[in-house]
Order: sequence, then structure tokens, then C-alpha cells
Amino acid sequence: MTLPIVYNWVIIILRTCFTMIALSYLPVWLTLDYVSDLMYMIDMIITLHTGYLDQGILVKDLIQLRKRYLRSKHFLWDLASILPFDFLYFAFGIQTPLVRINRLLRIPRLNEALDRMETRTSYPNTFRIAKLMIYIFVLIHWNTCLYFALSSSLGFGSDPWVYPNITNTEFGSMRRQYFYCFWFSAQILTTVGDVPQPEREEEFLFMIADLLIAVLVFASIVGNIGNVITSLRDRDNVFFPNHELVKAYLRSHHISKELRERINNWYQHLYINKKIMRENEILQQLPLHMRTEITVSVHLRTLSKVTIFQNCDRSLLEELVLKLTPQVRNPGEYVCRKGDVGHEMYIIKEGKLAVVADDGVTEFAVLSDGNFFGEISILNIKGNKSGNRRTANIRSNGYSDLFSLSKEDLTDVLSEFPAAKRHLEEKGRQILTKMGMLEESGEKEEGEGEKVETKIQRLESNLEVLQTKLARLMMELESSNRKMQARVAQLELEVSELETQLSEDDGERDRTLGRGQGVGREKPQRSFPILILIILEHTHIFKLVHSTPQKNAGFLTNLSFISPMRKAPAGPLITHGLRTSRKRSGDTGPIDSTQLHT
Repeated sequence: MTLPIVYNWVIIILRTCFTMIALSYLPVWLTLDYVSDLMYMIDMIITLHTGYLDQGILVKDLIQLRKRYLRSKHFLWDLASILPFDFLYFAFGIQTPLVRINRLLRIPRLNEALDRMETRTSYPNTFRIAKLMIYIFVLIHWNTCLYFALSSSLGFGSDPWVYPNITNTEFGSMRRQYFYCFWFSAQILTTVGDVPQPEREEEFLFMIADLLIAVLVFASIVGNIGNVITSLRDRDNVFFPNHELVKAYLRSHHISKELRERINNWYQHLYINKKIMRENEILQQLPLHMRTEITVSVHLRTLSKVTIFQNCDRSLLEELVLKLTPQVRNPGEYVCRKGDVGHEMYIIKEGKLAVVADDGVTEFAVLSDGNFFGEISILNIKGNKSGNRRTANIRSNGYSDLFSLSKEDLTDVLSEFPAAKRHLEEKGRQILTKMGMLEESGEKEEGEGEKVETKIQRLESNLEVLQTKLARLMMELESSNRKMQARVAQLELEVSELETQLSEDDGERDRTLGRGQGVGREKPQRSFPILILIILEHTHIFKLVHSTPQKNAGFLTNLSFISPMRKAPAGPLITHGLRTSRKRSGDTGPIDSTQLHT
């Protein structure tokens, strides 16, 4: 879509100002005009069928796409840019291409296309510079056309500032006209200033406008080029160590010349061969799953070549791949020495390393791409005679690219994969057995250690089950306690309501007895046992006694109900109440079950 838009921005103004060019190639211009119009319409159809994201979901429904596009401002701009103003040719003539000026309204689509291309290209800095140069070219091209049109209006050759007289064969050709005007405009907009002095007001106004635009153009060029250079420098600082800081440190501490040369050669090797040492920092900006996919696609094949990692779960290898650290070793540098404690294993990506004797001369073997060493030292295998120490001297013959995997990283990963841990330890024991570096007692201790670990795991699981049951019982106890407290509160409320009702009944009976016996008689007092009888009557205990009087007579006599108010036995109190009532009425006979019932 960029080509038809750039074509219209360049050709319409060119044909308007340079009439000789417009008329000389008129069939070509008309063909290109309508080809660009056709591409405009195709772009509208493509935009109509282009999906969009709605809450993160790609919408592909044609009806919704049509509604969204027809109601957007982009559709109005696209429609205005393709209106058929070409019919004005019949009124103004075919030599007036300015009627197609509405085709320039597609500039927002050009900016959108350039932004998308910048995000997709593999060389964004180069693309930014190219885009800046296109903008500058279009600006100078427009200034060229306007300068030629102003010269034509003022008269060719009328003064030294305008374009020379075209009757002169030297300045009459079309190419000479355009190139001279372009050179003149480039001098002004680049602030070179080596142009003739203007003499007329129109010329002064044109120069003032050009100089103001030139300031903006110059600032834009400097700013964009500065951003590109800064971006390149930042990229180098991320990809490679900062050599300037290292050199300043070496100078301040008076490091020997030999060591400084080794460091400079190492840095030069990284820079020339584009050896990236900070992969984790570069990929840190990406989400974890994307970072994992990139690292797996780059390094998983190398890690799969390690013997102890073969046939392991892919998830384990993916975790280990994220822990790999790239290293570059200089020629003659020892990667590890015999007797050193092993803290990491190495995988050879590129280069050659030799297994040498203690004298540093005799070579036992040469390791190349895809080989590995030090894998046994990072596994704490019991019974290892070497005690996790290096058993050989490894020296780099040239520049070697290695990947290192530390013991701590491997331990952290294997803590999440216990089955893989046992599998790797078993492979390590097999390798040590073939090398004759595994003690028999170590295997027994390893078995006993595994049994103890199994018992500990079983006890821990049982403890977790008991803790779960205890927590459940405590919750049930707390719930029952709350229910009992609520029930006691309810019973206390019912008892208080019952006492209030009994006191009201006693008052009514006292008033009735007072009216019947007259003034001066002793008012009968209801004793506490009578109150108990009334309470029992309300609790339906007497109904039970009434149903079986002979069987339950002793039950009422020996009732050991404890009153919540006085904490006294209720059975004797009931009998005492009956006897008191009979003495007042003159009855001294024994109390039978019928009287108890009454």
C-alpha cells in the first residue's frame, strides 16, 4: 500500500509544476493514476475483511467487521481519497493533474504501514534511517516543484535567484530543469546556504519559509541519527561486556601487559564473531513461556546429548535449559584442574578442548562439539571415591564456546522432580562403576539412606493426616460449644418468661382469696415448693405421673432435679410443700399418690 501513496505524493505535484514532464509522458501518468486508484479500492476491501481484537479475542465476523469499518474515521478518509474528481478534467483540461489532490489523504495509511514494517523487520535501525531519508526526499521534492513554479511565475532568468531562461539549450531539457531545482532546494533545506541572494518579496518569503523548514529538518535529522546511534550502542552494551569500563579498570590497577592483551583478544573475539554472553538479560523482557520456547529451540538439542540427561522428561530438560550459562574460554586456558572441587558441568558448543596430564604437555584425548564433562561432580553420589573432585585437567586449545550448569541450579530443579533425581543418580552410579570409582559400602549406605528417607516421608505424611484430623475435630468441638451456649441462653430466657407468668398468676390468686376470706385473715403464702410444682406442671412431668401414678410415685419423691436458682433437690421440697399445705388445712394424714397427683 505504500507504493501508490508515495506515487501520488511525488507525481501529482511534479506534473502540476513541470508541465513539460506532464505532457511528455501523459499516457504513462494516466495509466499509473488509475492503477493506483485500483490499489486504493483493493486496500479498502482488504481493510473491510481485516479482523480486530475485542477484549483480546480476534473478531472475524464479516458483519461486525463491516459495521466497525464503515463507522470509523478511516473509512471517511479512504472514501474522500478515492472520490472521482477526475471528471474535472473535462472542465479544466487533461493538463491539470491537481484535480487528483484528494489522493494525498491516504497519508495515515502510509504511516500505519511504515510502523508495522518497522516492528516486523529484522533491522529496525536501518529501516528508521531509510524512512527518514524518504521523508526528506519527499520534502525536498515538493520544495523543488514549488521553486520551479515560482520561477515560472516570476519569469525564467529574470534575476539570478530564479531558474535560468529555458530558451537556453543548456537549461531547456527536462532532466536539467528538475536536477537544478532539486540541487537548489537541497542547498536551502540542508542549511548550506550557497544560493544567490533573493531580490523580490516573493523570493524573500520563499527563502524565509525554507529556512524555517530547514531548521526543523536539520533538528529531525540530528535527533533521529542520534537515536539510531544510541540504540546501536545500547545493543552492543547488552550483547557484549563493556570494554571501555574493563580497560579503565585494568589501567587504574596497573595490570600486566600480557593479561591485558589476553582480555583485549577475548573481547575482540566476542565482538567480531558476535558471541552473545548475556542471553538471559536480553530475553528478560519477554514472558516466561516465550523465553522458555526460545531457549529450548536454541539449546535443548545440545543438552539432550549429555548422557545422564538422555531419556529424561522434557519438562525437566526445559527447566535445565533456562539455567545454562554461556562461556567463552581463551586458547591455553584451563577449564578445570585435577583435584578441584566440581561446582558445575560443561557442554561444548564449539571448539576443541584437550584432556592433558599434570605436565601440561601430554594429551590423553580431545573433546569437540557436543561433548561434555564434569557431569558426575555435580551429583552428590555417595560412595564416589573422588569425592566430587575433578579427575582430569581440561584445557582449551583455541577459543571454545561452552555452556555451564551449576550444581545449585541442578539441585533446585531436581527438587521438583524426585523421580528424575533418582534416575540421574542411578546413571551416575553406573558410570562410576564402569570407571571403578564407586565403593561398595557407598551403595549400601545409599540404600540405607533411601530407606531412612522413605520412613521419614511416610512419617511426615502420617503426621499431616493426623494434623488434618485434629483440625477437623477442633472445628467440630468449637461448633458444638457454640450450639450449647446458644441452647443454654434459650433455656434461661424461657425460664425467665415462665417465672414472670407464675408471678402474675400468684397475684391474681391472692386477690381472689382476699375477697373471699375478708379483711384480717392471714394471706396464704406460696412457698418455694409450690413454685416447683407449677414449673413441673408446665414441663408436663405431671402428665407422665398421671398416666402411671403407682409406678411413678417414688419418682416424684426421690426426684433430684437441681433448681438453677437455688441449687436444692426438688423431690423433698415437693413433699414438704404438700405437708405444709395440709397442716394449714387441718389434714394430718399420710400423703398418698392421689394427693401428689392433685
